[in-house]
Amino acid sequence: MPKLVIIILILLSPLGFASLAQSQNVGLGTPISQAQLSDFDLIAGPDGEGFPEGSGTAFQGKEVYDQKCQACHGANGEGTTANTQLVGGDMQSIESPVRTVGSYWPHASTIFDFIRRAMPADSPKSLSNIEVYQVTAYVLYMNGIIDQNKILDRQSLIDIKMPNKDGFVDMSQQQ
Repeated sequence: MPKLVIIILILLSPLGFASLAQSQNVGLGTPISQAQLSDFDLIAGPDGEGFPEGSGTAFQGKEVYDQKCQACHGANGEGTTANTQLVGGDMQSIESPVRTVGSYWPHASTIFDFIRRAMPADSPKSLSNIEVYQVTAYVLYMNGIIDQNKILDRQSLIDIKMPNKDGFVDMSQQQ
């Protein structure tokens, strides 16, 4: 076979495989219901939409934190790495700012949302809604933002004014 014919066959062969793949049903996965999807997408926004029922205090949250969060975030939120530090930080520092819950995050709802969907890192979404309220309250307490006995729920959470609430620009409002 001449080299040109071999090259043409090599170049055209992916087209044949693509059409073969399109005509076959590989049978991977199963469709999910809308109810299953809603359990997956647990977004809780700054306006309070998407927050579940429940409540908790920092006092209650300390026990959950000690059991499920301390290994990565340290006993006092100091973290085991820069990425796991929850307390301290300074957005006005001359050096690279240390971004923590208290120094960087603009909304308390962001903390709740992140904990609910991503924590603990080795078992995301394993905390109950009440545990998420409790741990969120404890993290806010460690940062000096709320009192340890303040009851955190869907309403009180959106009423919290974070130290860096004005540190972000809402581009949708700039037009």
